[in-house]
Amino acid sequence: MTTNATPAHTTGTGPTRRAAAMSGRQRVALTVLLTASFTLAVDFSILNVALPSIGTDVGFAIQNLQWIATAFALCSAGFTLLMGRVADLAGRRRMFLIGMALLGAGSLAGGLATTPALLVIARVAQGLATAIVVPAALALLLSAFPEGRAREKALGLNGSLMAAGFTTGAILGGLLTDLLSWRWAFLINVPIAVGVLIVAPLVLTESRAAARMKLDVPGAITVTAGLLALVFGLTTAAASSWANPTTVVSLAAALVFLVWFVLIERRAAHPLLPLAILARSNVSWGNLTGLVAFATETSLVFLLTLYLQQVLGFTPLAAGLSFAVLGAGTVIGGLVGPALIARFGNKTAIVGGFLVQGAATLALVLLSSSAASIWLLLGATFVGGVANLVVIVGFMVTATSGLAPDEQGLATGLTTMSQQVGITLGTPIMSAVFTAVVVGSTAPLAETVLRGVSTAIWVNGGLCIAAAVVIALFLRRRAE
Repeated sequence: MTTNATPAHTTGTGPTRRAAAMSGRQRVALTVLLTASFTLAVDFSILNVALPSIGTDVGFAIQNLQWIATAFALCSAGFTLLMGRVADLAGRRRMFLIGMALLGAGSLAGGLATTPALLVIARVAQGLATAIVVPAALALLLSAFPEGRAREKALGLNGSLMAAGFTTGAILGGLLTDLLSWRWAFLINVPIAVGVLIVAPLVLTESRAAARMKLDVPGAITVTAGLLALVFGLTTAAASSWANPTTVVSLAAALVFLVWFVLIERRAAHPLLPLAILARSNVSWGNLTGLVAFATETSLVFLLTLYLQQVLGFTPLAAGLSFAVLGAGTVIGGLVGPALIARFGNKTAIVGGFLVQGAATLALVLLSSSAASIWLLLGATFVGGVANLVVIVGFMVTATSGLAPDEQGLATGLTTMSQQVGITLGTPIMSAVFTAVVVGSTAPLAETVLRGVSTAIWVNGGLCIAAAVVIALFLRRRAE
């Protein structure tokens, strides 16, 4: 019988659990893997505050600035499932090192860029590096730590740093741009990549799928094309509207390619995504958990940035620093998540985390134009950040448990894709809700923005509550 969402050793009520102690080599390996993952998470948002400065220095027209973020998102989300399978076949440590080298090269090119084309190429390289490194790093982490307390602790740290990276990127981008130059948002990655490339070969052990398989080329082409079209459609919707012809065509193309991909996988001898794995409760519902968790929290940062700057009048840097409390909450959530899972089990931790996150988010509908509202914002985002990371740790543990060694790259590719698509999906959805409220409004700007943000917060918190209900109903503790 295959164990699904909550294997006996992760419920806290089953057989004796493995000790959480780590060897010295495991600690160094974990540090290397977490450093790489955190750096790539930071890269997703580190340039957001710096976009106006970049446009002025490099010559980007204001309407084209979105491509700095879009180029990264397209590649990081579009290629992650493919690269997870390539790592299974070619070797996870090898792909991890290739990805870190690509990150260093792309970051150096971005830091020295003098033309829009070179800057976009640099962001493409960083996005591809993310698609290569994150699933490889997670698979290496799983192979370094057997299922049990030590793995859950490692996954908790990984989840907290991945989520905190998005917030840290906004803060760090503002600091570097104000104190030095936006170019350091790229160049800071170069010494990190070099350090990882020096240490990683000494502490990471190569691993790959036990059985030699051919790469499913038709499946790789269709799923990559489908994900690229999906992310492009979502980012276009965020920049313009859901009714934009480019948005509609892109999302329609995504649907066609992804349906085609499913048809291919049903017949392939060596499928890129064996559909049977999605029939497992832990994989399917676990990845839905991750997608909603990342979509809600990252899009909440977007909404609150609008509130802080347009309603309370904060500067971009001050707005970014306001999220330091959220970042602290995510770190704490990553640390307490494994203990909660050990005590109550994956499913209970996820459901409880979503309920608390939803309650904290819905409390933000009480925000007003009063400066005193900042205290409500700080308190609610801290509590929501802790809860969000409990959910994310539960997602990581759930979606990667009970799998054979040759399925780990595939499973980590799916989890990486869930988080990257979630990050990309959340903002355009909340932006569309916000836009629907504010378009045509004749009220003062601050009042209009506050009404739009409040409406979107209702939707955001509602998604958390709905996810808690769905997971409570459908995520199985064990395979039937």
